[in-house]
Amino acid sequence: MRQPTFSIITCTWNSEPYLAQSIESVLAQDYPHVEYIFVDGGSTDGTLERIASLRRPYRLLKNVGGGISRAMNEGVRVATGDIVAHLHSDDYYIGSNVLSTVVRHLESSRRNWLFGRILRDVDGKLEPEKYISPRYSYSRLLRTNFIPHPATFVRREFIQRAGGFDTTLKYAMDYDLWLKLGELGEPVQLDEPLAAFREHQGSLSTRERLPALDEDFRVRLSHAGANPFARALHYARYLVRRKRILQAGAHA
Repeated sequence: MRQPTFSIITCTWNSEPYLAQSIESVLAQDYPHVEYIFVDGGSTDGTLERIASLRRPYRLLKNVGGGISRAMNEGVRVATGDIVAHLHSDDYYIGSNVLSTVVRHLESSRRNWLFGRILRDVDGKLEPEKYISPRYSYSRLLRTNFIPHPATFVRREFIQRAGGFDTTLKYAMDYDLWLKLGELGEPVQLDEPLAAFREHQGSLSTRERLPALDEDFRVRLSHAGANPFARALHYARYLVRRKRILQAGAHA
């Protein structure tokens, strides 16, 4: 029986400080059918040399401009694996059985996408998420994004059917894709952590929380339908979250 193949896509741009740990976590997987794809935006810090030192087959797309959404889409475009995952250069898988676990659940459920949980890497220390994820439903996903990108895996044909990432979005492109995927079918939800998300000063979501919140809200409304009561509830939640960010001292 043919085993499904993975395409692990890592987008890089001057990613040398953290890339080694990300690569090591992919190479450590106990599942052998992995296509490794790097999409680089023009690194000059040793990232390309780090990738070139790999002693296994890989594919490298160089000088891909146009933002992270376009880079992730380019990775999907050249991918040949049955299952696609985007593992950013500063994130990494937890344990060596992540991919084999994903295959087992996707194949037994016959669903087209899966997400698990993450741990937060704060200065090299793994910490739990700051909230308890709800059980998946489309209405809950529409209320808030609780799907962590590093722990999400999608069959390639399914992500292509959804249209990939919206290249006009700067922050909420993953949330938009989850909503599009959710319109096509329910995911498998795992409660176990599959990946580590590194928190640092360079994290976009930490640096620019208000613009990210605004874009997140626009994406939510684009999927919310025309019901005026539902749209009003989304707007009320948006105002509450914005107020909390302002009170926490974020810059407008």
